[in-house]
Amino acid sequence: MNHRIYKILFFPLLILGIAGSCNLFHEEEKIKSDTITIMTWNTQALFDGNDDGNEYDEYRSSSGWSAEKYKGRLSVISRAISGMKTVPDIIALQEIESELVIQDLASSLSGKKYSWTHFAINADMSIGLGILSRFPIKDHKAHSITIDGDTSPRPVLEIRIQTGKSKTMPYLDDTGSLILFICHWKSKLGDEIATENTRRASARVILRRMRELAQQEPELPVIVLGDLNENHDEFYRKNGEMICALLPDDPYSAELSGFYNLEGCDTVMCTYLQQDFIVISKQKPPVPRYFSGQPLTLYSPWTVEMQNGSYYYKNNWETIDHFLLSPEFFNERGWEFENCTVIDEPPFANSSGRPAAYNPRTGYGLSDHLPLLLSLKWQDGD
Repeated sequence: MNHRIYKILFFPLLILGIAGSCNLFHEEEKIKSDTITIMTWNTQALFDGNDDGNEYDEYRSSSGWSAEKYKGRLSVISRAISGMKTVPDIIALQEIESELVIQDLASSLSGKKYSWTHFAINADMSIGLGILSRFPIKDHKAHSITIDGDTSPRPVLEIRIQTGKSKTMPYLDDTGSLILFICHWKSKLGDEIATENTRRASARVILRRMRELAQQEPELPVIVLGDLNENHDEFYRKNGEMICALLPDDPYSAELSGFYNLEGCDTVMCTYLQQDFIVISKQKPPVPRYFSGQPLTLYSPWTVEMQNGSYYYKNNWETIDHFLLSPEFFNERGWEFENCTVIDEPPFANSSGRPAAYNPRTGYGLSDHLPLLLSLKWQDGD
């Protein structure tokens, strides 16, 4: 099996683009509940009301876009989030134009106390990533990726959330930490192989960082979330003919990747073989059944807790939005996986249960993606 070695260039986002965060209300929220919820949502081109030259054509003043339309859309989105049955504690957003949008959204949701925000974008790109949190953001990194001259349009945003949650060790400020990798991987527009290689390059960044974190903090739980532009069953949709950034725990994908019936696979060999794909499992905890050598494997709720999809394209559901969870969420201590759902109700969905896409001309709708909502429950270990 030939394994392509990718040349990936990592640059700090302070050079390539813009990153910003703030404690919006100058206070740290300590959530007393034993449950926290995290939402991920591609907002479908949430542009502010200012022209800076990087907007999509339909969101420029010459096309009729304005500060008033922006404020109207922001108001509708705020009402939708505020009206959720479970209002999330953490909101990860994709397709955000600027830090201003994140701060405006947090301000419009001020009653929900999203005290902490962060935004990141690559230089000269139209849209980036943002997060609103009731918990302190203790650290953040933005990883930008270039492979074979192609730069991923969005960075991978690494966020450390500090929940301060521990009944047995409340005096420790660093208990209950979570690492979030907020993503919006390259779309499938263009050459199929080239775009898949760029998504695999993004997966490679996450794999590298997860291995580094595991060495430093072995019990630190990690979530990969966002719009990965890759279905949980992408491997099957491509007839099992190519390695995808997400590979199912399956004998065919294991064989294609070089992991099937592998004898004596040490850590070095496993790291070499699993350079740029994440194995996803339906098992709890996510222990691979068909991949020898214990490659890094994450749990996917698709087809278990979540059905259908979050994006409807050419009369078919797609599962390109994700929560992928590390094994630490299934060890009966700390933050434990509880449930994951697709928010397929109005106003996020129309009467058919499909995404109520936003129309910038009419101002109707919210987004062409449905949000996902993850619930975690705290469990004190022995």
